[in-house]
Amino acid sequence: MNIQGQVSLVTGGASGLGAACVRRFVGQGMKVIILDRDDARGQALAEELGERTRFVQADVSSEAEVQAAVNMAYSAFGGLGVVVNCAGVAWAARTVGRKGVHPLDLFESVIRINLIGTFNVLRLAAVRMSENTPNESGERGVVINTASVAAFEGQIGQAAYAASKGGIASMTLPIARDLAYAGIRVMTIAPGIFETPMVGAMTPELQASLASQIPFPSRLGRAEEYAQLAQSIIENPYLNGEVIRLDGAVRMGVK
Repeated sequence: MNIQGQVSLVTGGASGLGAACVRRFVGQGMKVIILDRDDARGQALAEELGERTRFVQADVSSEAEVQAAVNMAYSAFGGLGVVVNCAGVAWAARTVGRKGVHPLDLFESVIRINLIGTFNVLRLAAVRMSENTPNESGERGVVINTASVAAFEGQIGQAAYAASKGGIASMTLPIARDLAYAGIRVMTIAPGIFETPMVGAMTPELQASLASQIPFPSRLGRAEEYAQLAQSIIENPYLNGEVIRLDGAVRMGVK
């Protein structure tokens, strides 16, 4: 798919991986709907990047709010060809620990935001994408979801997070098969340890310790590298139904 002139919807687009995608996409000539719960950051980014962006404050697990964002893509920019799902949380708790048993509402919240939210955005975008006029390759849209290396090597305290990201990874192929008739490709990126606001809240010592576990390059991933891969996925028509690890060959330990 030619990225120039495409319209995209990026969830979690006000910061971190999502904001990097927004900046790269706009720089490549795309128009972008920024979906995020953070009104201040979302509005600021849209104002910074100008007329090729719109901001929608929304919860990815809300059908009505996501539908409004999808509708805006068509009303403001005349269509929607790309979705990148970056919205998510990484709340942690041990199944049973010193503070007691894992709160059920915490587990439910992580699944609702990360897994159900991703599927909610995907399904509502896909039904509109399926009505797009196909390009010369028969493509009508591309969806990129965000899992994590925790989907495969979840650490202590990551039961909820790993379950949510494992769900995103495992639904990639069946959804790609579901949407093949419509010419909509579905891919997932599984990032390793990246420089994001969540990691930025950690102490410098902990960040250095995490970086030292990465074989090569022995540093934290950069959000721009995620955005670079997202663009490559959009542009390569034979990438479909797969999970790509973006992690510097790291394999996570127990903790």
